[in-house]
Amino acid sequence: MTATGTAAPPTLSTTRRIAGTGLATASGVAVAVQSRINGELGVRLADGIAAAVVSFGVGLLVLLVLVPATPGGRRGLAALRAALRDGSLRPWQCLGGVCGAFLVATQGLTIGTLGVAVFTVAVVAGQTGSSLLVDRAGVGPTGRQPVTPNRLVGAVLTVLAVLLAVGDRLGDPGALALALLPLAAGVGIAWQQAVNGRVRGAAGSAMTATLVNFTVGTVALLATFAVEVAVRGRPAGSFPAEPWLYVGGPIGIVFIALAAAIVRFTGVLLLGLATIAGQVVGAVLLDVLLPTAASHPTPTTLLGAGLTLVAVLVAALGPPPRPVIRAAPPPSP
Repeated sequence: MTATGTAAPPTLSTTRRIAGTGLATASGVAVAVQSRINGELGVRLADGIAAAVVSFGVGLLVLLVLVPATPGGRRGLAALRAALRDGSLRPWQCLGGVCGAFLVATQGLTIGTLGVAVFTVAVVAGQTGSSLLVDRAGVGPTGRQPVTPNRLVGAVLTVLAVLLAVGDRLGDPGALALALLPLAAGVGIAWQQAVNGRVRGAAGSAMTATLVNFTVGTVALLATFAVEVAVRGRPAGSFPAEPWLYVGGPIGIVFIALAAAIVRFTGVLLLGLATIAGQVVGAVLLDVLLPTAASHPTPTTLLGAGLTLVAVLVAALGPPPRPVIRAAPPPSP
């Protein structure tokens, strides 16, 4: 207990922060793979929104089978209902899937033109700044986190690193204009990770939190797609035969579940930075090993990816931020 009588939230363990950072980095690589898959699906269908509906829809079907079939999933659903009834979890905290849906939609809409690396730098620019604000506001399950020097330096280095990695594309006005979509999606990712962590805490199950995320996201995408069809008509493309183009949703399940599980150990900013490192490394590897017409990997791209990893280590290895504790009001006379 503090002197004011208020229990202090526990300081985050360094060991758990490092382990969480490693898992988040691996999940970031998976996001880069998902981006390439959904981008290609958007090109084949000639409609990024349709590609996002397919990706989220496949993921939702998997979760609708998996979560009720497991004891932990059923307990999570019951705990989630109880938390919503007693007000410990607010309905707006269950809307993180809207931001995830927007991110997946931007993958299908822009990656065919931008490439994975430029898409990533735009997401990073939005995600890094908003992660600082979300942590400072205490939206996530770790409560309010101060902006420590290590975290601020790590955030700045991350932005500089991804700018270096894709600097040869920044002179293209068309690419910069299109990059505003993933930039906005990056802003939403930090808030999504924070509120999904809250849902996970209330449900006691990362998979239940992921099911909520995919349900909300799929509903949002279906509504958007219905409006698009009413205005523009059905997509001009056709469904491809390659099975690998339909695994974006299951990859998203892994990413969302991991993020919801580990954000309480890392905070939103460190989770975002580690995910960014994985995204940049994965994007560079994809553009080098499996190049497309929009891919332009250069030596500076590799240098930028390395600097991104350094930035994450700076943020991860610094002293853990202590949650901001609000003093309790004085007792009534």
